[in-house]
Amino acid sequence: MRVTQAYRFCLDPTPAQRRRLASHAGAARFASNWGLAYVKACLKARAWERRILGAAVTEVPWSLAALRREWNADKDRVAPWWAENSKEAYSAGLAALADGLGAFSDSRAGRRKGRRVGFPRRKRRGRSRESFRYTTGSFGVSSRTRVQLPRIGHVRTHEPTVKLARKLEAGQARILSATVSREAGRWHCSFCCRVERSDPAPRRPAQAVGVDVGVRHLAVLSSGERVANPRALGRAGRRLRRLQRRADRQRRAANPGCFDERGRAIPGRRPATRSARLRATERRIARVYARARNLPRAALCKLSTELASTYGTVVVERLNAAGLCRAGNRGLRRAIHDASMAELRRQLAYKCAWRGGALVEAPTLFPSSKTCSGCGAAKAKLSLSERTYRCEACELVIDRDLNAARNLAALASVVAASGAETENARSQTPVRPGAAGLGVDREAGGARVARETGTAFERSEAA
Repeated sequence: MRVTQAYRFCLDPTPAQRRRLASHAGAARFASNWGLAYVKACLKARAWERRILGAAVTEVPWSLAALRREWNADKDRVAPWWAENSKEAYSAGLAALADGLGAFSDSRAGRRKGRRVGFPRRKRRGRSRESFRYTTGSFGVSSRTRVQLPRIGHVRTHEPTVKLARKLEAGQARILSATVSREAGRWHCSFCCRVERSDPAPRRPAQAVGVDVGVRHLAVLSSGERVANPRALGRAGRRLRRLQRRADRQRRAANPGCFDERGRAIPGRRPATRSARLRATERRIARVYARARNLPRAALCKLSTELASTYGTVVVERLNAAGLCRAGNRGLRRAIHDASMAELRRQLAYKCAWRGGALVEAPTLFPSSKTCSGCGAAKAKLSLSERTYRCEACELVIDRDLNAARNLAALASVVAASGAETENARSQTPVRPGAAGLGVDREAGGARVARETGTAFERSEAA
């Protein structure tokens, strides 16, 4: 089975390599800002022509090919230093701009689902994400501990690249592109590869499991197992408050003219000076946030892998996490974001397909918590404060989350009766009960690119 998969490595560059990486990221940002300014100028010219001449004549470079053509014609004038970096850095910035323009036009025309996308904004240094991408040239894994990047050199990695290197040497993987990004002061390289996978079938192919995700526990399985929530952001709260207060004091000390005698910010004045101590504190804050993001990711990755490799059918509930965040208070919103409730479903979608299993998604309004898993009787109301489910019909007393997980597991038999789970294993698309005759609208779904930690080396061919 051939899939598109990413291998991500943390880099350990030398000081000279760090400067070159930052220069390439700045080149991508410069090209994106130049292209955005050029597009705005063309739109302004078209508006003037339509108002004065009655018809617009100026063409607007909206695609990557058009933006790249205009950049090549004007780069010697606007960026005489462009040869210091790889041409791929400028192409990456223009590609990001083209994607943003395309998403804006599709959203405006109704061709894009989800929240409305606005017009691309200018990327600011220190605010925007630092990244660039290679699609052509000699890049890949040069050894078990180094990766090769054009114009950067052979960069050491913090972790071995054996996992990807062995697949490349065996001809089971081919690198398509390499994306270099900076997160919390550390540089990472992510290789997008076309990989031949031969994952073993689930250990219990005929057994289904229901997974109830929540805030108190990361997941509760229908088998009775409970997976603890790392609560990384909540545990880091005390340290974050201490560091943020320190950063505020250092910011005030470096910009005394921006605050009055009472310490209040003066309107219209923005602190511009950042001392060395303030920058060091900001880096520590970024590392704390990065750790708070990585801990739930690791827990969800382990849980999804265990579920996909153990059970033939996994049933999860399709929760509207964005709606829950909008409806809840600040504490609930923080807990939902910390738990990453929607990420588990995304990972299960492709991991179940890799192993030939099935992922069944219960509809958003499925009454998994209100329905008794023993007799099937449903309650009209069930408050969130009731953590123990008590059935008045059969007198069953059971934990609320375990009851919901068992109801989800029972839903798998309805889908299995329709034969939809076999198609799910082939198409890598989550099966929703609407296709099994429950009267729920079926929504289009699909697997996304998997992101695994680890990578290997080869000299990649042009994609």
